[in-house]
Amino acid sequence: MSNAEFTRGVTSGTGQFYHWREQMAPYMHVNRSGQAEDFRIRQRSLDFGLVHAWAITSSAMTYRRTPELIGQFDPEAYHVTLMLRGAQVIDDGTGQTVLTPHSLHAGSTSRPYRGCVADGHSLSTYFGVLVPRPLLPLPQRTADRAIGVPFSGREGVGALLSGVLTRLAVDADSYPTSGDPHLGAVLIDLMAALFACATEGERSLEPETHARTLTLRIQAFIQQHLDDPRLTPGAVAAAHHISLSYLHRLFQARGETVASWIRHQRLERARRDLSDPAQLFVPVHRIASRWGFGHAAAFSRAFRDAYGVPPMDFRKRRLSRGQNENR
Repeated sequence: MSNAEFTRGVTSGTGQFYHWREQMAPYMHVNRSGQAEDFRIRQRSLDFGLVHAWAITSSAMTYRRTPELIGQFDPEAYHVTLMLRGAQVIDDGTGQTVLTPHSLHAGSTSRPYRGCVADGHSLSTYFGVLVPRPLLPLPQRTADRAIGVPFSGREGVGALLSGVLTRLAVDADSYPTSGDPHLGAVLIDLMAALFACATEGERSLEPETHARTLTLRIQAFIQQHLDDPRLTPGAVAAAHHISLSYLHRLFQARGETVASWIRHQRLERARRDLSDPAQLFVPVHRIASRWGFGHAAAFSRAFRDAYGVPPMDFRKRRLSRGQNENR
């Protein structure tokens, strides 16, 4: 999809609507729900290797991908849409799916569908990602069974994918149009895991894809429980029903240990809080305890080893620098 002149800012007006509709013509037929002069659209497209993503904020509209359009041009790809604000209804012939914030929908460019971005009091925002069919590490019959299935973006693999897409949508303007292919690989793995869980479970995933997706899930679990001093490699392994040795192998494949990754995440959270002027009067030992460090002395040693200065000195320097910049 083309960025056209819709990359930055919300554009509006009759000419802008017809220009954008022309840009979308190879993919779908688009019609506004109101007057063309009232139509508003903002689109930002990103490429991560061969993975294409887009963030759209728009007024109410309807769209259709017809058999005729598929016959004229089909990139033969799967796509997932995450609704961030507002609502839309998608009908792929198997039934209607209502997308509300934090919900996901899987589709295929090779199948007809139609949709309606709901008419509300504000603009709707949604984020999509498109992966060429040959790149998805799943049997096609497995992937095809996920088409039209609604997913929750609040739990399981859906929450992981939703989190990544939400971050991309928020930071879309900070990415170059051609982004990091490694991020594209992450999106492929998460989409494959989402499709697999909706059909045959993770048994259908290739071993490498399963390992990478499991690692992402484990990392998300760790980040959600950093405040728990009982968060140990053994507790992480038990929570994911895997052996401790397999957990260690997953992280060793990334060139790190489970314990060091947990410690680094905790230290980063503590460093963030120590840099926050609003937390100037929160004692250092309380910040340490907040992020799972049971002993203040052990926290100070770990912080000094990681950042070269004790936490109290770090706080003084960081806050002093901020005051000087504001003068």
